[in-house]
Amino acid sequence: MSSTRGLGGRMLDGAERFLGEAGFDRAPWLAVVFALGIITWFVLPEASHWIAAMALGAALVLATLAVWPMGSIADETRANLRLALILCGLVFAGGIATVWARSAIVGATPIAGPVVALLQGRVLAREDQPADERLRLTLAVRLPAEGTESATARKVRVNVPLAALGERGAPAGLAEGAMVRLRARLMPPASPMLPGSYDFARAAWFKGLAATGTMVGPLTLVRPAPEDTGIASVQRWLSAYMRGRVEGSPGAIAAAFASGDRGGIAEADEVAMRDSGLTHLLSISGLHVSAVIAAAYFAALRLLALWPALALRVRLPVVAAGIGALAGIGYTLLTGAEVPTVRSCIAALLVLGALALGRDALSLRMVAVAAGFVLLLWPESAIGPSFQMSFAAVLAIIALSNSAPVRAFLAPREEPWLARTGRQVVMLFVTGVVIELALMPIVLFHFHRAGMYGAVANVIAIPLVTFVSMPLIALGLFLDLVGLGGPVWWLVERSLSLLLAIAHVTAGQAGAVTLMPQISGFVVGLFAAGGLWLALWRGPVRLAGLVPVTVASVMVALTPIPDLLVAGDGQQVGITVPGPDGSRQLLSLRDSRSSYTRDNLMEIAGVAAEPVPLTDWDGAHCSSAFCTLILNRGGRDWVLLLGRGREQVEERALAAACAEADVIVSERFLPRSCRPRWLKADRRYLRQSGGLSIDLASQTITTVSAGQGSHGWWRIEDNRPRRALPATAISPDTKGSNLGQAQHGGGLDAARPPQGVP
Repeated sequence: MSSTRGLGGRMLDGAERFLGEAGFDRAPWLAVVFALGIITWFVLPEASHWIAAMALGAALVLATLAVWPMGSIADETRANLRLALILCGLVFAGGIATVWARSAIVGATPIAGPVVALLQGRVLAREDQPADERLRLTLAVRLPAEGTESATARKVRVNVPLAALGERGAPAGLAEGAMVRLRARLMPPASPMLPGSYDFARAAWFKGLAATGTMVGPLTLVRPAPEDTGIASVQRWLSAYMRGRVEGSPGAIAAAFASGDRGGIAEADEVAMRDSGLTHLLSISGLHVSAVIAAAYFAALRLLALWPALALRVRLPVVAAGIGALAGIGYTLLTGAEVPTVRSCIAALLVLGALALGRDALSLRMVAVAAGFVLLLWPESAIGPSFQMSFAAVLAIIALSNSAPVRAFLAPREEPWLARTGRQVVMLFVTGVVIELALMPIVLFHFHRAGMYGAVANVIAIPLVTFVSMPLIALGLFLDLVGLGGPVWWLVERSLSLLLAIAHVTAGQAGAVTLMPQISGFVVGLFAAGGLWLALWRGPVRLAGLVPVTVASVMVALTPIPDLLVAGDGQQVGITVPGPDGSRQLLSLRDSRSSYTRDNLMEIAGVAAEPVPLTDWDGAHCSSAFCTLILNRGGRDWVLLLGRGREQVEERALAAACAEADVIVSERFLPRSCRPRWLKADRRYLRQSGGLSIDLASQTITTVSAGQGSHGWWRIEDNRPRRALPATAISPDTKGSNLGQAQHGGGLDAARPPQGVP
């Protein structure tokens, strides 16, 4: 017992000494603990669990104070440990409380099911998407509440096809504040199609969206918007102006840089930028905000230095920092003030403050303050790829630049300019590689694919955008005031064409993209823990972070590929089988024309080749009602019976077929007499479970519902008849069979989360 007590005492002494020596390096961990509390709320399923987790944080505080009371001289030897445990317990509970309160305040209950409704409401936001040939309107409307005839205020998002607006396009006055009337096919925000797919329902919940859909019929402008002088109108004008000055895809990218509007970028160019690791350049992020602020700062510093009377009386760096801050805030507002841009602006303003005070501009404490501010206002961003990727990249850059080998490598020395430039280019490449490694687990977890040559492409692309394209865009806008911007816009087009060429060439190389089936949250947690340990501590102790990173890497390599993928509607089914060349091949039950469906199946299966219709595969036998196939997994044969439609089958024959099958999947309700040997995934089962990912060898089933719990955005559809909505709100054609397909239309509207570092 004494040896155990002695070992425990030595461990506590070591922890106390370690925390004492860490000094200010301890502070950034508070932001990590706050984010951990937020993530815990998303992971735990029930409100009772959230309360228990908060109570655990409070219990840690009370237990610490009981063991090492405040003011006890004998226990001051544990002052650092006591402070750390108290703060971590309070901050952890605070993270859970913050996101819970945010969910309760902004969350909007989705509509009960697909409807076609006549809407009249006020335009809250308008987003032009010429590449998709549509406008996207966010409307404040009144819809009947579920089970009642009383109308309640709802926020819905409606896609308006440009073709429906006619040759004249959107009517004048269609902007924020306008009143419009239209008929739209609405549906609840789509839950993940498969385990690991993008959860649009969760994103819509925190945006306050109760429904999404598409306009059917004409649009009537009941009342035009007030005088169109808001920031949104300026943003749209600037975007259109950029596309008018620079033609084609380069113009769409110039509009994205100047106004944050990515709606004009063609899908092929988006894909090329994604697969080449350059998507982060399309999102207004720290790179763009920093470039604008840095340009304003140095320009102001040089110009003000030409005024001797001012230079002798005030500190020019402080004045220049103020001008740079105004430029950054203005650019953030102009580009839409999205959460990633606000986050980048906050971080840049902290850097300016550090420069004005003569402090170290790039520090982990600065990153922690920016992260804490964002998480306090938008706690849901903690589980999003935008927040995770951007802060992972910044942490990687700061940790690398502060490391002793890098400081020694970049230390000033007497050498020719060519050697100095060469070292900087090498450092730029090394930084790109480190960033790619830091982002790889996050990208694979959220998007199931990652560009392998991003470090090489970014060595050219980042300087091109930062020092050529963006300054030329600013110069072109300035010279257009006197009508002399034409030659500059030609240079802008050439520079952005070069950027697109880099993206397409890089993405077209063999092995440019790595695909990965869905990796578990535990694995990503190991990567995050190891990466944070490597980044936030200094000295040899930081190398301990390599242990969880190594373990997680092995687990990723051993990630199993699911044998069977079933969408929540039971209509879309993917089966992975060995291909002719030994690689994995994806079979699809239906030859869907939906890119959303196809991409989801391919990403979760980790297969790059296009799916092969099951009817074209030799190992399947299909009728008009069912397909049957046999898979050998785990040393045994599995008989699969997959429903193809709603054609009626005699019950006795169906029961006999079910008895011979191990797994049956159907979009219909199957009778109780249908009893397969292992799994019966019919409509009743899938309504409760959502989409499925099945590993036959280990006999494990992963469901969408398993990761949802009782959070407000997840609703299990019951089978009871619903009360019809009033005829004034619902069109008669809601009874048509097309509404069955509208259930997945929310996936088309939701698309997928933005990739890259926003």
